[in-house]
Amino acid sequence: MKLKLKRYKEQLENWPQRGFHIMAQYDDEKIVVYQSYRKQIGEFAVKNQFFGGGFSLERMTWIKPNFLWMMYRNGWGRKEDQDYVLAIHLKKDVFRKYLENAVYSSYNNKLGTSKEEWQDQIKESSVRLQWDPDHDPFGNKLERRAIQIGLRNEFIYSFAKNDILLIENISDFVKDQYQFVLNDDLDNLIIPEEKPLLFDDEVLNRKLNLK
Repeated sequence: MKLKLKRYKEQLENWPQRGFHIMAQYDDEKIVVYQSYRKQIGEFAVKNQFFGGGFSLERMTWIKPNFLWMMYRNGWGRKEDQDYVLAIHLKKDVFRKYLENAVYSSYNNKLGTSKEEWQDQIKESSVRLQWDPDHDPFGNKLERRAIQIGLRNEFIYSFAKNDILLIENISDFVKDQYQFVLNDDLDNLIIPEEKPLLFDDEVLNRKLNLK
């Protein structure tokens, strides 16, 4: 695997405990996001290094940069049709472009727009932005919020073919690490190394509620 790994408890000491944070593995060129699929779609993606085959370009696809939030959503790869877990190394500049074009999934009057304006934006936008409670390895809800991004229309076409640097199958790694969770042995749990992501654009950071 190309992922950088680190013990969960070592990372926990430095992670923010509350607020809105894009927790991710990234550098100047790329950022890692996660998805889970049934075997047919996952195998095609790893073999061809793009999404095709049974992957639908007509429905929204959601990407998650936070590993543990992905594990909460897919039950550590145990949920039906989510057993093939992928680490997708995305171009960092296109990840930023997704967020610049994103519209919040639900209305909030703090967004500075009317509900009618937001509804018009939702209809026109091809990128959705959603903040949800983050979770610990056992699935317990945390005060910190985790981000997920939904892509459709031109953005899903770009994501599937042009925006990806590498697709890795991490299903076996996920299964191995889940054994430590089952045994309540977080001292030995290893996960991808992550840290909060901030942009050099205060307007974008404010839009995302990042601090």
